[in-house]
Amino acid sequence: MTDDLIYAFRVKRLPLLDAGGATIGRLEDIVVVPGRDRRAPRVVGFVASSQRRRIFVNAHRIAELAPHGARLRSWDVDVNPFQVRPGERLLGADIIDHRLGDETVSDVALRITSGGRLPGWEVAKVRLARRSALRRRPSYRLVDWTEVRSLFAASSEMAAEAARLRDLHPSDVASVVRALPLAQRRQLAESMDDERLADLLEELPESEQLRLIEGLDLDRVVSVLEEMEYDDLTDLLATMPGEQRSQVLDAMDEEDAEVVRRLLAYDEGTAGGLMTPEIIVLGANATVAEALAQIRDPEWLVSIAAQVFVTRPPYKPPTGSYLGVVHFQRLLREPPSMELSACVEDEPAISPDVSEREVAERLATYNLLAIAVVDEVGRLLGAITVDDVLDRALPVGWRQRRRQVVPS
Repeated sequence: MTDDLIYAFRVKRLPLLDAGGATIGRLEDIVVVPGRDRRAPRVVGFVASSQRRRIFVNAHRIAELAPHGARLRSWDVDVNPFQVRPGERLLGADIIDHRLGDETVSDVALRITSGGRLPGWEVAKVRLARRSALRRRPSYRLVDWTEVRSLFAASSEMAAEAARLRDLHPSDVASVVRALPLAQRRQLAESMDDERLADLLEELPESEQLRLIEGLDLDRVVSVLEEMEYDDLTDLLATMPGEQRSQVLDAMDEEDAEVVRRLLAYDEGTAGGLMTPEIIVLGANATVAEALAQIRDPEWLVSIAAQVFVTRPPYKPPTGSYLGVVHFQRLLREPPSMELSACVEDEPAISPDVSEREVAERLATYNLLAIAVVDEVGRLLGAITVDDVLDRALPVGWRQRRRQVVPS
């Protein structure tokens, strides 16, 4: 769209295109959040329908908005159902057709912003319609968004802040949170959804994690902790007072609690204390196509999705006998029908009681993103990823020394 202003009514009808230009859905609405320091409300994403689902498309994922459609920068799409979060407003559902005295909002105009790494959009104007008994057609006027600021206000400043942080990387969110007083941190935590708060906790030292969740009730704490990666969750629970830890474990899902209790049994500073049991495990008779289907799941961390571990049944840690690993690159080179037994590599594994230093040396020696952890009888217990080793290897407080990132 070449005009200086892009109207929401037109955007809401655009097809959603993949990176190659093929239609994969249709835009239905536009998600905006209040700007900080009296800046214009900005677009954080779009609601789209795709394969009979309403999904969220982050604004940074859109390469262009043109009359023929909204084209994505890449091929992957997050198909999780869309849910509006505190502090967010939908231009179509919440603002267009909203009455302001004797006028009605008929459209919202956006303009392109180019201050960040990627172009985005912000609210510029609002078109108001007034109907009169003396005139057949309504009269319109275009006003600056500042004249109708209340349309875009959030229920609270912390809800607005949580919404503004939606499209930041969790490590950048942690930098913002550290700059806030403790009381505001806790208010922000209350405004975040469980998954986002869990991502934030994983980027903070355990002592700060405990202070952040201190004001939450037990049910909310458990809901958030169950969204965390097992290794991060185990580290947090290990620092909790014994009574609080017991309360949390008793309230957790029974299967999750059993996994965490098993991880807590390993000594600090060992491979067992670093590993995660959340890995991709398949049998020797599984095919390359099945392995690639598992790796495609966007829920997997990059370091976990870089390989598939092959074992005898059962396939949930602790598994049957560990047979080896198949790396992602190898999977791409082989025919989809090939069984994993034909391409499995017998790479070295480690026991859960080896030191963190030895884990780091093994990863570096064999240029691995992850290494298998096996028990004394050869069962696969989990894996350790290079990002977790780096976390331990870097000096204490390295996160706090990172550059502060403040979203607009």
